Amino acid sequence: MAVNADLSKLLDRDYEDLNLEELVKAPVQALAGVSEGDAELLKKAFNIKTVGDMGRNKFFRAATAIVDLAESKK
Repeated sequence: MAVNADLSKLLDRDYEDLNLEELVKAPVQALAGVSEGDAELLKKAFNIKTVGDMGRNKFFRAATAIVDLAESKK
């Protein structure tokens, strides 16, 4: 199934033309607002190196689930 989404506002310009499979493998600084310094801290704290690592990280997923559940009750 094809997915068509404009992710340009979420991504650094250098990564806007990548497909989803490539984005999952891209370094976390592919995300808009994530600096090389931020990426280094994420690597040290959570061993997160790629967008996929961040998306699969149990702490980030837990926080997202909590926020989603809290907002769904509004």
